[in-house]
This record gives sequence, structure tokens and C-alpha cells, in this order.
Amino acid sequence: MDESVLRAIRKWPDVPAVYGWLGLDRRGNWSIKGERIANPALSGFIGRNYDCDGLGRWFFQNGPQRVFVTLAYAPYVYRTFPFEGGGFGLCTHTGIQAVRPEAAWVDDNGAVLIETELGAGVVHDLDLPDLLACLSGSAGEVLEDSAIEQLITQRPGTDGGNARLALSGQLLQVRQIRAAEVASRFGFVADPRPAAGEAEC
Repeated sequence: MDESVLRAIRKWPDVPAVYGWLGLDRRGNWSIKGERIANPALSGFIGRNYDCDGLGRWFFQNGPQRVFVTLAYAPYVYRTFPFEGGGFGLCTHTGIQAVRPEAAWVDDNGAVLIETELGAGVVHDLDLPDLLACLSGSAGEVLEDSAIEQLITQRPGTDGGNARLALSGQLLQVRQIRAAEVASRFGFVADPRPAAGEAEC
């Protein structure tokens, strides 16, 4: 977090939190009351001061005030970039490079989720064609379009077959997940609300 934010927290530790104002869409865009934030400096400030509490609620620390974020799908939106040696690396919508991808998932709508040391995130839809081209079978063979389509459309609850995804120099088995189960599986709250009796702005 920015040093100015940390100083403000120490100076005013009991400022009521804000709920229902700030949102994060599936493309990594911030919005206030549904209006997209177009100012890059403001978006950068939010991204640098974006964190999660012990209850799985993601927030923007705005000086001394915690502004909880309504997530359209996941806490992070991952963008891809070419990785040295082949495949792709991942960077969050806040500009942090993910070093250790741990698992890959395809949901019942065809979205790809990646779990890394930073947390769970959905891959930006514009990066999906390149990412899906990095899928391979268990023997390293390139998957045909029909096999990729089958992977994306197969019934959730199955193991994804033998598909592997090359990310950051690792091969991850692709698993299946239902979109409705993403928040509980990865332990985050998509739409934080105040507890009974909690003061809020």
C-alpha cells in the first residue's frame, strides 16, 4: 500500500467502511456506482491499495477508509504476456506479475480461471484465443480445435481430461468448475455487505 495510505490508517483507525460503491468487472475495470473509472491515475491508485481481509472481502484502502469491492466474477483479472521459453506469463489487472501459477480451471461458460500465489483470477476474454492455443495433451501434443471445444463445453465436475496449459514455464492440468461455485471454492466474497450493527458510510 502507498505510504500515505498507511499513515492515514494510523492517524484515523476507526473510519466506517463503504459498501456497494466500488466494482470490478470481468475485464479488470473499476467502476463507481456502475460508472467506469477512466482516469488512469485513479485506477492505478486503487490498484496499488487493493487487498483482502480475513473474511475474503476485497477492498480498496482509500486513506483511512476501507471501500469494499463488488466483484463481477473474481478478485483478479489476469492478462497474458509471452513467456521466455514458450507459453505465457500472467499479470494482474493491478499490474503485479504472478510468478507461480498453481491450477487452471474452465467454468461452465467457457471462462478460464487461474489460481496463483496472488489468488484466483479470471483470464481476460481478449487473451483467451492465445491462451487456448497453449493447451496440450498429456503427451505434449497440440490439441485440435474440436478437443478444445470439448474441454470448454464438457460437463462441470469432470477432471478436464488430459488437457494441460503452459503458464510461466509450468504445465497445469485443466480442471472443470461451475461458475456459481467459484467464490466458495476460492474463498472470497463477491458482494461484501456490512455485518449487523456495523457502522458504514
